Amino acid sequence: MMKNFLLLLGGLFPLIASAGHAKDDWPEPVSDHYTGRVLFDRLEIARTNQHEQSAVWDMMAWYGGDYHRLVFKTEGENVQNDGAPTDIEKAELLYGYLVSPFWSIQAGVGARGELSSDSSFEHYAVLSFSGLAPYWFEMDNSLMVNEEGDIQLRSETEYEWRLSQTAYLQPRVEITANVTDSEKYRRESGLSNLRVGLRYRQEISREFAPYIGVYWNQALGNTADRLQREGRQTHETGIVVGARVWF
Repeated sequence: MMKNFLLLLGGLFPLIASAGHAKDDWPEPVSDHYTGRVLFDRLEIARTNQHEQSAVWDMMAWYGGDYHRLVFKTEGENVQNDGAPTDIEKAELLYGYLVSPFWSIQAGVGARGELSSDSSFEHYAVLSFSGLAPYWFEMDNSLMVNEEGDIQLRSETEYEWRLSQTAYLQPRVEITANVTDSEKYRRESGLSNLRVGLRYRQEISREFAPYIGVYWNQALGNTADRLQREGRQTHETGIVVGARVWF
């Protein structure tokens, strides 16, 4: 009995010794793969309680692998029939690195301002920390420092509540705070703006999903005080109609 056991063990030993050791000419199990995506999270027409109508976009594009990516973000709006140029709220070129399965750090440069020939853009460096928080809250937190040394913080949080296989309810919160005053760009220190929105989205396909929604925008702190002194509104509500598109 012992002799048979030793013979069996002797036959299995070469297999055990070679287990986990791929041959030199075998291909890698997972090779490096690069891909990209362009996502318009918001592509919409908004109408405010002041009867103003504007076209709004919020887009992110990226290309790269699992850990290293080149990212481009842009956001802005054009108020219809007001004679003012399109307002670029941000246009950022970033390098992104995956630091955990759900979070990445992004660093780069950006510009914002009015899209006209006689205006100068504000340029800034930006550091972002974005990903999925516990309970699947999608967050994008950014720290921006411009050429004047002005510092601004911005946090965006979204949550997708699945109603069916193709229908979603998406609340969205955006908070902006200025660490420093800026006379040049008319920004007051402290919490400056809070925007809350809610969208109902219905997927026609995975790549195209129309939506309808509402939002409420409120100026805060010193920013609200300045707007009041100038006789301007400190809050705004509106409805939006648009589509979420990616390819």
